[in-house]
Amino acid sequence: MTADNAIGVDVALVLAIDSSGSISNEWITLQIQHVDALRHRRFIEAVQAGPLGRVAATFVEWSDRDRQDQVAGWTIIHDLASAQSFAQAIAEAPHPVPGVTSISGAIDFSAKLIAGSGYDAARRVIDISGNGSNNDGRPVTEARDEAAAAGITINGLPILDVEPALGAYYRDNVIVGPGAFIVVARNMSSFSTAVQRKLLFEVAGVSPPTEDA
Repeated sequence: MTADNAIGVDVALVLAIDSSGSISNEWITLQIQHVDALRHRRFIEAVQAGPLGRVAATFVEWSDRDRQDQVAGWTIIHDLASAQSFAQAIAEAPHPVPGVTSISGAIDFSAKLIAGSGYDAARRVIDISGNGSNNDGRPVTEARDEAAAAGITINGLPILDVEPALGAYYRDNVIVGPGAFIVVARNMSSFSTAVQRKLLFEVAGVSPPTEDA
C-alpha cells in the first residue's frame, strides 16, 4: 500500500502487554480488562468523536528481547461491532510462555509494526503495560529515542505490585513524545480502571489530569 492510497486513521495504536514471568499468572486478568475497556461505550464515543472517527489498533504480547507476538492483527475500530471484533481477537489470544522483561524489544517490535501498518495515521502511539523495568536487550532509552525520532509517542501503564518505583522509571526511561503520559495501576485490582482511562486519553489525544488509576 502506498502513501497515496493508505487508509487514514486518527490513531495507529499498538497495545503492547507484558507477558514476562513476573506477570504471566495474571495474564488472563490483563486480557479481560482490555477486552472490557474496548467494548465500553465511552471508548466507542471517543473513537467516533475524532476527526476521521476511526482508529487502527493491534495487540502484542512481549517478554524477552526475542519474544514478541502480534496476537491480534491491525483492526480498524469505528463502531461497537468493530471494537467487539478486536476485543474478541484479544480474548482468544494464547496464553504466553513466560520470560524476562525487554521493554526495549517491545518498543522496537511495535515501532516496526507501525511503520509497516499501511495506515496514514495522524498520531502513532505505542502503549506499554508492565510490572517490571527493562532487564533484557538493549537499553530502553535507545529504543525510546529511536521511536521518538520516527514520530511515535510512547505511553505507559506501569503496575506497581512488584516494583513500587516503576512509575518513576517509566516517566524517566520509557514514555516519550508530545503529550506522552503514564497511568499508574497500584496493583492488579486497579488495572481495570487504569486501562479504561488510558485508552480514552490515547484516542482523544490528551494527557490525563493525574497519573493514578
